[in-house]
Amino acid sequence: MVTAGVTLPASLPPAGLRGLDAAWSTLVTVPEIDDHGRTFHVLDTGNADAELTVLCVHGNPTWSYLWRAILARAGPEVRVVAPDHLDMGFSERTDSFRRLGQRIDDLDALMAHLRITGPVVTVAHDWGGPISLGWAARHRDQLAGIVLMNTAVHQPPGVKAPGLIRFARSPEVLARATVKTTAFIQGALRLSGSQPPADVREAFLAPYRTSARRRAIGDFVSDIPLEAAHPTRAPLADVAAGLADLGEVPALLLWGAADPIFADRFLFDLERRLPHAQVHRYADAGHLITEDVDVATVVHDWLGDLDAAPTSSLGRLSAPLWAGLEDRSGDDAVALVEMGATGPERTMTFAELATDVARIGAGLDALGVTRGDRVALLVRPGVDLTATIYACWRIGAVAVVADAGLGLRGIGRALASAAPDWLIGVTPALAAARTLRWPGTRIAAASLTPAALRGLGAVATLESVRHDGRDRSLPPPPGARDLAAIVFTSGATGPAKGVRYRHHQAQAQRDALMRLYGIDSEDRLVAAFAPFALYGPAMGIPSVVPQMDVTAPSTLTAAALGDAVAAIEATLVFASPAALTNVAATAAALGAHHRQALEGVRLMLSAGAPVAPSVLRAAGSLMPNAVPHTPYGMTEVLPVADISLPEIDAAGTGHGVCVGPPLDGVEVMIDPLDGAGRPSGKLYGAPELTGEVCIRAAHVRDGYDRRWHTQHRASQPAGWHRSGDVGHFDSAGRLWIEGRLVHVITTAAGPVTPVPIEHAVLELDDVTLAAAVGVGPAGTQQVVVVVARPDVSKPALAPLEESDRVRGMVDVDVAAVLEVPELPVDQRHNSKIDRGRIARWAEAILAGGRMRRL
Repeated sequence: MVTAGVTLPASLPPAGLRGLDAAWSTLVTVPEIDDHGRTFHVLDTGNADAELTVLCVHGNPTWSYLWRAILARAGPEVRVVAPDHLDMGFSERTDSFRRLGQRIDDLDALMAHLRITGPVVTVAHDWGGPISLGWAARHRDQLAGIVLMNTAVHQPPGVKAPGLIRFARSPEVLARATVKTTAFIQGALRLSGSQPPADVREAFLAPYRTSARRRAIGDFVSDIPLEAAHPTRAPLADVAAGLADLGEVPALLLWGAADPIFADRFLFDLERRLPHAQVHRYADAGHLITEDVDVATVVHDWLGDLDAAPTSSLGRLSAPLWAGLEDRSGDDAVALVEMGATGPERTMTFAELATDVARIGAGLDALGVTRGDRVALLVRPGVDLTATIYACWRIGAVAVVADAGLGLRGIGRALASAAPDWLIGVTPALAAARTLRWPGTRIAAASLTPAALRGLGAVATLESVRHDGRDRSLPPPPGARDLAAIVFTSGATGPAKGVRYRHHQAQAQRDALMRLYGIDSEDRLVAAFAPFALYGPAMGIPSVVPQMDVTAPSTLTAAALGDAVAAIEATLVFASPAALTNVAATAAALGAHHRQALEGVRLMLSAGAPVAPSVLRAAGSLMPNAVPHTPYGMTEVLPVADISLPEIDAAGTGHGVCVGPPLDGVEVMIDPLDGAGRPSGKLYGAPELTGEVCIRAAHVRDGYDRRWHTQHRASQPAGWHRSGDVGHFDSAGRLWIEGRLVHVITTAAGPVTPVPIEHAVLELDDVTLAAAVGVGPAGTQQVVVVVARPDVSKPALAPLEESDRVRGMVDVDVAAVLEVPELPVDQRHNSKIDRGRIARWAEAILAGGRMRRL
């Protein structure tokens, strides 16, 4: 007990608290508690005939006000009940120390008194987590689901409790911080990622104006079982153990990752205990996640999905990802080539690669890498990366791929989200991992001295892993439904997202590409986009990444491409538009041997961003026997559609970029935009309707890793993938892409898509790149065009005659034209224009700001 208390009756909250409907507040006296009865303040939507009850349980030092948005969003089919714990909020002050076990009993008695007998979903935060789970364990027959936010049921062994909690628990601080002053409450409010408005802060403080009303805040802190002999340790252990019986109960974990109290390690502990749980981790949200995130929408969307039947199916089973490599395991033909500045530096045959994969797989297994473990691969494209990723797949480990194009900060965010168990990296990556505390037990890709290995905090090298696997057998292979990879998006329209692929989905993707382009064992691949090179062994064909900076595709030169093609006598070339642009620009450096090798290429592919026909034509002229193609797709599903240069020419000038008809086995529909530029929610296949492109295929992603709500919104209707791209079908059934949904310009006359404007402006000879963006309030935005010209040295408003030339190329009103030396593009492809950044820059300038560089 922190300090002597007093008894105070329950009361209703004061009127006028922001977001709180007075009709929800009720006082409920439960006679069975403490023999003579106790009175709770309860927020209750009151619809007793509802099909489902949502029981919201707050923690410390909040009260039921925490759940106001969930109550406000409840429809007639859902009843929301959110009690204040006794001695908390506006419930009765009992002058007693109520530990975890007693609080579970209190909640049990309250729910029995309310006669709630139908299905219940519990929603809880902070200490409300163990309390709600204690109730759930007693009422498994009623339990329809559990939602947990920033809470814990277990302190991991060997890990200190959060510093703020240890500080608050110290005898010198406890009473002063939690009872005598409002410091603990004020501190909790500051743990929100975004500071709540003043009136919301006042509402959270409303029940705790006097020290007599704050006593239980200190009791809650005292009841945290940090010591082995603490009386609440056993009841909390019982709650934790009870999670093992909830394996069939739907679960959702919503997590503010910027919480210094319940850090990610508590999320990962709950994931281990509830492996079936759906998860959404918010990188920038804090402890009071309800104040940083629209959790009400997320929770109610999840409730709406509770009875949804699974729609995914394995479809036609195909060979595992490593089958192409196994089929050639006795073949001495070259499988992989690593290129250096002067030509091939390292080669490996199919037989050698198959042996290497087996040794690395067995060695990782011996080291402790088990099926389902996440393995981050921060290794340069080449033999080591390819062999290691196939070894991971073969033993059932999950490859986490966050390529160098994300940059140091992007990689750090990606790894924090994916939380790999193991991290295999080159020396600079391991140094960054140690300095920046990236997660994962470290393995060095390079051979290092024992001292260097210790300095990097690594436990092994790839060479030692290979050695340890020489005489060991491989574990059983994973199943088709097992997770194979988490691949991060480019981050061109926001933080990179981890896209999950199960083995059967990755296999279907491989098969779709092979069918589309008629790839067989006679083909050989040059991949100027490094991740694409990993398809080589899966297809059973040789592959090579040309000499280039893989984080800057525009560094690929014609000579480097020619060297790579010659090294394996390539028949296939894959490169981003930026890479092909520089190849065409540096073609004068090609030697006769380069040109002869390039004549053997039968297929040239370019993707990653809209590809101008002029780029395909210029690069294609260097490969006279190749048919230039541009597949359409994305990290979440590739390929979706495909078109060749002759087909682009036949389609002619249209509204956007023509990507061709959908492939066999791929369904594409359009969700038309309304007047405000939002999808309407209905799918159509009719021509000339502009809207969001929605896709269904066997090789579509499994979902987004630890981003359940993003996945939910991108999967409506069930089984479809909302691409975020905007486009339309023409009368011939060809798909045209007009831009990204987030970049649609919402003018007073209706939505305007950017790509048609940009492509029209690019017809001007002296424009190297163009961006069409919206400036101003949504619904009344003005179209602004920003053009990059080679002769422009600094940003400026375009002269009148140049503005008129741009306006003359488009059929929409253009408010202003700005000129810049270059436009910002994504790091991965060097091709995707960062329209969001450009729009903010243009708006600042047109509002009278300084003409600064982009």
